[in-house]
Amino acid sequence: MSKKVYLSFLLMSVLILTSCSGKFAPSSDYFNVTPDVLVVEGGKVQATVDGTFPAKSFPSKAIVTITPVLKYDGGEALGTPITLQGAKAKANNKVISKEGGSFTTSSTFNYIPAMKKSELFLRFNTTIGSKSVSIPDVKVADGVVSTEALANAAAATPSIAADKFQRVIKEAHEASILFLIQQANIRNSELKSDLIENLKSEVAKTVEAENREIAGIEVASYASPDGALDLNEKLAANREKSTVSYLEKELKKAKAEGSITAKFTAEDWDGFKQLVNASNIQDKELILRVLSMYNDPEKREAEIKNLSSVFTTLADEILPKLRRSKMTLTVDVIGKSDEELKTLAKNDPSQLNVDELLYAASLFTSASDKEAVYKTTAQKFSNDFRAFNNLGVLAFQAGNLSEAKSYFDKAYNLNKSAEVNSNLALHALATGADASTVSSYLGAASGAEGLNEVLGLQYIKTGQYAKAVEAFGDMKTNNAALAQLLNKEYSKAKSTLEAVASPNAETSYLQALIGARTNNKEMVVSGLSAAIKQDKSYVQKTLSDVEFSKYLLDASVAALLK
Repeated sequence: MSKKVYLSFLLMSVLILTSCSGKFAPSSDYFNVTPDVLVVEGGKVQATVDGTFPAKSFPSKAIVTITPVLKYDGGEALGTPITLQGAKAKANNKVISKEGGSFTTSSTFNYIPAMKKSELFLRFNTTIGSKSVSIPDVKVADGVVSTEALANAAAATPSIAADKFQRVIKEAHEASILFLIQQANIRNSELKSDLIENLKSEVAKTVEAENREIAGIEVASYASPDGALDLNEKLAANREKSTVSYLEKELKKAKAEGSITAKFTAEDWDGFKQLVNASNIQDKELILRVLSMYNDPEKREAEIKNLSSVFTTLADEILPKLRRSKMTLTVDVIGKSDEELKTLAKNDPSQLNVDELLYAASLFTSASDKEAVYKTTAQKFSNDFRAFNNLGVLAFQAGNLSEAKSYFDKAYNLNKSAEVNSNLALHALATGADASTVSSYLGAASGAEGLNEVLGLQYIKTGQYAKAVEAFGDMKTNNAALAQLLNKEYSKAKSTLEAVASPNAETSYLQALIGARTNNKEMVVSGLSAAIKQDKSYVQKTLSDVEFSKYLLDASVAALLK
């Protein structure tokens, strides 16, 4: 082929391709995107493209693959492609005839922060016959409304593993006096029992100790459920009087102060049932059945006495134990004062147990003092997870997420408690872990203090805004207000932000967002002004936030963003 012929052939080919491609010039007017401005929900950006090709706009021999492309600074993400063909193309795709036709395709993009300022294009991979045709990408939508991404897990409050410190510990000491049948006088032999001697010893010890006080003494006197009811009432009452009289003398002798409360029970059927149930008496099931069948005391007694085979055993082994006065001495053991605990925690922690140390840490106001006490506790009680968990809390609140994770992991290895699981879930949210990782911790976090805040953040992350609002409840935080804003509860969100205890730039920015969504320019300006005054980085955040796009040319807003 001569050079001249070859050039003529090449020119004809170019003209043919130019002609073909000229017939297929897709316009943005052909396409509609839902939503018209892309939004991140649950960490995903979804876009549905509906396209309609007018008559004679789609080449009959063309095969076109249309791919949604989300372009952002530094990269792009590809959506789900769809392939169409003209009526004369030899393939098996959706056909667009010469009369025109339509299509729908949906795509889901995994959101990354760079997508905050982005645009959605359609990319056309086109062949007509055996020739590829280059067609420029067509812009069809803007994006991305990324307000959901403002959820700030780092601002949430982690769960402290609580101490079990009690300033006052109650001790109970019991002793009983047994009486002979139908008698109420206290025998000397009963007063020499080990339990009575121990009771007297505890009274004396309490009198001598500065940190012990008698909280009270209870006396409960009984008669056994045999004999006439009126007789047993008098007998139980007399046993109560003699026991109280004895205790009053002993308290006076020990120079002790303490109130005595007393009561009596004429026939101790409950005690009778307990003793029979715990015994090895033959036919005890029959006795218990009689107790359940009859409520009348006299009928019960008569039926049990009819069980002649066992009544003798009852009279010998069970009934004598019911003729008694039970005495319960309650002593308040008063612990160290807050100042004593703080001093010992710093200077002599060996004098404190683990709960005293954990409580002492809570008494300090500075994070460094708390950390020092928790570290001492972790060293002294290395098998207790709580100090490690609480060190993780301090590190998390200071923004040291790596250090926090190390402490939380140590705590988790010692005790997979609700508090530790809640904190690991919060840490996972703060570091952008996937939803399954967060959920795996939340599943074992039930009952942890502050769990609802973590749940609220997880619901925001997964796009469940109504559930997030419910989880946050009446909390007055930026995150709670964000959930309400995302759920389009703008008035409620505004009230929440106004009640935030320590408002910051983020609080003001959220107020501006509410203004933008409710067409309240004054609220937009005041919110942005306060946010930028507190943190200059909000200038750039505003410029790249699609929520404010219609306000950027406003003179008042533009002045703030200079």
